[in-house]
Amino acid sequence: MAVLGPNRYGKAETRVVRVTRHGDAHRIKDLTVSTSLSGDMAEVHLSGDNSAVLPTDTQKNTVFAFAKKHGVGAIEDFALLLARHFADSRPAIHHARVAVDEHAWERNGAFGHSFVRSGREVRTCVAHHDGTRSWVVSGLRDLVVLNTTNSEFWGFAKDEYTTLPETRDRVLATAVDAAWRHAEAPQDWDKTYENARGALLAAFADTYSLSLQQTLYAMGTRVLAECPGVCEVRLSLPNKHHFLVDLAPFGLDNDGEVFFAADRPYGLIEGTVLREDAPAAGPAWE
Repeated sequence: MAVLGPNRYGKAETRVVRVTRHGDAHRIKDLTVSTSLSGDMAEVHLSGDNSAVLPTDTQKNTVFAFAKKHGVGAIEDFALLLARHFADSRPAIHHARVAVDEHAWERNGAFGHSFVRSGREVRTCVAHHDGTRSWVVSGLRDLVVLNTTNSEFWGFAKDEYTTLPETRDRVLATAVDAAWRHAEAPQDWDKTYENARGALLAAFADTYSLSLQQTLYAMGTRVLAECPGVCEVRLSLPNKHHFLVDLAPFGLDNDGEVFFAADRPYGLIEGTVLREDAPAAGPAWE
């Protein structure tokens, strides 16, 4: 006999651009918003009864309407606003999850109306609300960083299939995916984001790395030190391998100057750093 397990539904990747006009100086917020609702939804699966279902098209329209009515400041505030609205809007909805990615733009010269897409990372957040409690995880994706030295990798386990040589000096590069869980909402989401981002960059730069795992732990620890309201940091660091090119066939030396940047396969280092007294995560990471 089959039974219905956990389920949810929503509208994925609604693209919304909000322009705020202050005279000739305009501001852009460019977001991708994904909403997901769960609760008393058994009958739509079991019998096709749609009476408890708030259409995904309605969820999309709500995103656009809220962008107009409330504006868009910090993406965490916008995500919480939507999550609380959906969870409180209908008795059948017990839990709302709203994920937001922010795509950055920079001003194009001195023109207040002209912008160029920024090469910065994507800022992210996920907000949950269950009718009584809220949880927020902030983060970033594709923060590409590289150290040309101060990285080694040696003393690793070897077997009959090991061909990787040990190295006392290598290029270390990664595209940081990081998420940090808030024990409580900060007074300023944007300031906390910049502090966390700065901590990640500083730890990557000034850690003499004997492994990418060591660097991961240093980065997570630095975020906890710089952001008192953050209780847990999760990191995913693909190792963007840079291999020294053999130029000997061309009669040329290569003293750490020319590298092949490999696309794949790549090592993937993932880990969590949290405070000893961190409260239980609950559904925050789901």
